Amino acid sequence: MPDAPPPPRDPPQVEPYDKPAGGADAIRSSWQALRGHHVLLKGAHTLLSTNQPAGFDCPGCAWPDRNGHSSFEFCENGVKAVANEATSRRVAADFFAAHPVDELATWDDHALEAQGRLTQPMAYDAGTDRYLPIGWDAAFARIAAALNALASPDEAVFYTSGRTSNEAAFLYQLFVREFGTNNLPDCSNMCHEPSGIALGEQIGSGKGSVTLEDFEHAGAIFVFGQNPGTNHPRMLTELRSAARRGCPIVAFNPLRERGLERFSDPKVPSELLGGSTRIASHYFQPRIGGDLAVAMGIAKVVVERDAIDPGFIDTHTTGHEALAASLRSVRWADLERESGLSRAQLEGAARVYIDSPATILCWGMGITQHRRSVATIQMLMNLLLLRGNIGRPGAGPCPVRGHSNVQGDRTMGIHEKPDPVLLDRLGEAFGFTPPRADGLDTIGAIEAMRDGRATVFFAMGGNFAAATPDSAQTHAALRRCALTVHVATKLNRSHLVHGRDALILPCLGRTEIDVQAGGPQAVTVEDSMSMVHLSAGMNPPASGHLLSEPAIVARLAEATLPRSRTPWRWLVEDYDRIRERIARVVDGFEDFNARVRVPGGFHLRHPARHLEFPTASGRAGFYVHPLVDDSAQAAGAGAGAGTRKCEARTTAPFKLTTLRSHDQYNTTVYGLDDRYRGVHGERRVCFANAEDLAALGMADGERVDITSVWHDGERTVRGFLLVAYDIPRGCLASYFPETNPLVPLDSHAERARTPTSKSIPVRLARAGAPEPSASPA
Repeated sequence: MPDAPPPPRDPPQVEPYDKPAGGADAIRSSWQALRGHHVLLKGAHTLLSTNQPAGFDCPGCAWPDRNGHSSFEFCENGVKAVANEATSRRVAADFFAAHPVDELATWDDHALEAQGRLTQPMAYDAGTDRYLPIGWDAAFARIAAALNALASPDEAVFYTSGRTSNEAAFLYQLFVREFGTNNLPDCSNMCHEPSGIALGEQIGSGKGSVTLEDFEHAGAIFVFGQNPGTNHPRMLTELRSAARRGCPIVAFNPLRERGLERFSDPKVPSELLGGSTRIASHYFQPRIGGDLAVAMGIAKVVVERDAIDPGFIDTHTTGHEALAASLRSVRWADLERESGLSRAQLEGAARVYIDSPATILCWGMGITQHRRSVATIQMLMNLLLLRGNIGRPGAGPCPVRGHSNVQGDRTMGIHEKPDPVLLDRLGEAFGFTPPRADGLDTIGAIEAMRDGRATVFFAMGGNFAAATPDSAQTHAALRRCALTVHVATKLNRSHLVHGRDALILPCLGRTEIDVQAGGPQAVTVEDSMSMVHLSAGMNPPASGHLLSEPAIVARLAEATLPRSRTPWRWLVEDYDRIRERIARVVDGFEDFNARVRVPGGFHLRHPARHLEFPTASGRAGFYVHPLVDDSAQAAGAGAGAGTRKCEARTTAPFKLTTLRSHDQYNTTVYGLDDRYRGVHGERRVCFANAEDLAALGMADGERVDITSVWHDGERTVRGFLLVAYDIPRGCLASYFPETNPLVPLDSHAERARTPTSKSIPVRLARAGAPEPSASPA
């Protein structure tokens, strides 16, 4: 059982990977993950219950389940997530006694996570710089005292991770609003907020409209800014099936990603033995940030060739004439410059789209973490509406979300800008007056803590200190708090970047049995395609001291709100009681307990699937956006002004996008390898075009410092290994969270405020060099 960082590592190795995604290597990596956590038998048994109707929802991604389709409804990264949670390793009081916080802060994220499961509540002791054991009652009393001492409820921030169940999320937002604030930032603020805003305005719902069955009927599937091979590998099964029946799959991604090229399904014997399926029939590599121009170029071809669906447009939409005029006026030279693709390439993609009777457009965070993300998504939606590709089998928008219940948490009311109807129902059901003023999103919460306007930070899961941008400011903001509290299963960076007082509250994991007074309980989750289903763990808890997330919320609420009329402890005795309350408050959850017990659960009705658009006009809207928006580039315009400065090639000649390694899920680092990109034993990596390296006089294998240039100054991360890679000239890629320090708080998506982590203007210099390198030719 590890109780110290691993010994010095061997030198990193970079070896091009020429095999398909998946296959025998995925099985080998899965076995190594189980062996590494000493849970070979336990882990294998646990995996048979993963994503099954009577089992638990994988704590990894939010891709939907083919319930009952197979006993093996998990992927390689799902195995890593399960092994990580079911690990035999424990972080108990003796571990914290041996390691002061100052020492732990020097460990890397992989070493911290590798120590194992947290076993009991811990409280920070400044005198010894260590976490010491504390009882649950004392912990809740300490938090309640800090909350009730605030001059205003708005001085507290309540963050939520996307792995929190529906039941926990509903109770959590209820408690926060009874306490008196809407300060409910969540991980959506950092990932798919642009999808919710763009789609909500355009079709009346911020969710995607497709289901898994639509993938069986699609005539074409377009994938934008997404790497399913690493981020949600079970999607490759659907893409493989579509490809094998002849459905064109058109990928747009600056990097060549193995999972979008070829895939060997480990469940198919012929492919396990060496066969594979080509995934993308067409693979285009736009420049970083060029997706708006890509969507606009394809839409321009559709309009100019009169390949629209006039009946659908006349009956169900508004704004078509303005969009068509805008598309006709945009120049091809400008589209080519902004997209990084040629007119011939864009017209080729358009031909596939026009020839398809039904098309799905998928996208991930490669689309949502840019300044103009909302405009880009609305242009993708324009593209769908032009040919009526919504409300028919095999067609529609498909934003692919990450955390396994990030969509469900928002449905349950985790939102700093609450729906007035939900507030009305919440107040009526629980006998209180909910606050109406908008709360703080993630960026606003960091600013408020930095400025002293918020002094208590409570996180329901997640790794806030590692997930957020502008690490220096975020860490300073957390350290300025009077109290920081983290509900967690494992040790992470956020526990070491703490307030003057700090608590760690260990909770049950998704794989574990949750026994309350009414017996064993199941929670519910909502996947990326609006399916709601039960999740019940099957392993004994890692410690007898763990509480479930609903129980933690209930006990905290009782301690903080002694005059509350909500029967908190009674509700968590049987989670059916929580679901009954959800059914009274949240649209679409009528008869919740009965419907969720149907194997596979139920689908939340999406109006657009029925050609209903709950917008102000009652129709879907075409939205016009300029190809290049100069409105935010006036002097002093915050991030917009910084963007303008950064795009001067003499100052910041490159744009860098952040990404995950294949041994990573969000901020959880399972290992130090990135098999599909050929990197082993290193995370401080910078992928670059070989011609750019030659123009800089640099070579593959050198170490560089990366400096971002903004309106407020420069930020640098040091000692990154250069790796020549198939990526467009002028573009770079590196892993997060190592590159999060490069993004300032005020560089975020227009209106959605997601950090611009996929479009960072940077320059390179040899590690330790006093002067930056020259611009590439």
